[in-house]
This record gives sequence, C-alpha cells and structure tokens, in this order.
Amino acid sequence: MAEDPYALFAAWLEEASRSEPNDPNAMCLATATPDGRPSARMVLLKGVDQRGFVFYTNLESRKGEELAANPRAALCFHWKTLARSVRVEGPVERVSDAEADAYFATRPRTSRIGAWASRQSRPLESRFALEKAVAEYSLKFGLGEVPRPPHWSGFRVLPQRIEFWRDMPFRLHERKLFTARPDGGWDVSALYP
Repeated sequence: MAEDPYALFAAWLEEASRSEPNDPNAMCLATATPDGRPSARMVLLKGVDQRGFVFYTNLESRKGEELAANPRAALCFHWKTLARSVRVEGPVERVSDAEADAYFATRPRTSRIGAWASRQSRPLESRFALEKAVAEYSLKFGLGEVPRPPHWSGFRVLPQRIEFWRDMPFRLHERKLFTARPDGGWDVSALYP
C-alpha cells in the first residue's frame, strides 16, 4: 500500500468505479448528538483532496444539526466487489459558499428544485405535500436559474485517522492506519486483523 493516504484512496476509488455496480462513492456517515448518541446513514462523496472528504446536505437535516452541535464525523467506504474498505475519522468544517454554489450548479435541475422543496428529516404529512412543494418551486423558478438554498451546503471531514482494510486469505486481513501529525504529515502503522 502507498504511503500517501489520499493517493491510495484515489487509486482504490478508481478501481471501485470500474467494479462497483452502483455508487462507488457511497459512504456511511456517522455523527453524534452533543450527548453522544450516534447515528449513521449513507451519503455520497462529492469531492476529496488534500484538505479532506466532502459531501453536501440540507443543513437543517438531522445530520446537519448534529454536525453543527458536534462537529466530528466518521466515514466508512465499503467496496464489496473489491473486498476492501476505508474508514475516516476527524473534525468537520463547512465548505465555502463558493464551493457549495459551484457544486450546486452542477446538479440536475430537478435535484436543485428538490433541495428547495424537501424539508429533509422533518415529518412528511403526505407524498402529495412533497409533490406540491416541488411544483411550487418549479413554478417559482420557471425556466430561470435555480439558486442554492441558504439551508443547503457541504461539509468537509478533515481526517485525523484514515484506515485501509483489505481482505486476505484465512481472515489475516491487511490493515494500514494513517494518523495525522500536527506538521501535516502522517504516521503510518499496520494493525492486527
């Protein structure tokens, strides 16, 4: 395995893009409430670079509120076809408005309207209520540009730990842990399976 966790992750994600039938960028995002109650859900990775791992969401959703109150998260990627996984842990920060605007502009128009119409994680009184909200925002924006809602943005997980796991014969799996140093480098260690 490589000594740069971002390069190794990029290589594994590229392999997964060729072998996974659906959403190779899917990851389990774990957050916690201020009193430590955990919650996890699947989201899509939308960017990764030397600064961290980025995903987007409704800031008023359960995950958005939990990250605002307790800005730490864990991610888990699992690629069954490759028999590999990657775990990431660290604090989170909001992406800049410019980053959120740029990504939002790349989304399909229907997804942009959906970001306005959905009160994510709130009780839904009926499917009709959601469809009505979609119709209202479709009419509001007409054929014009759909701007990013103020309640929609992204988060960047700033890794302090990145663990790579690879299936090996006889359950003697390979595990490699990268731990961030204050100088920006990484300590690398092997873990027992």
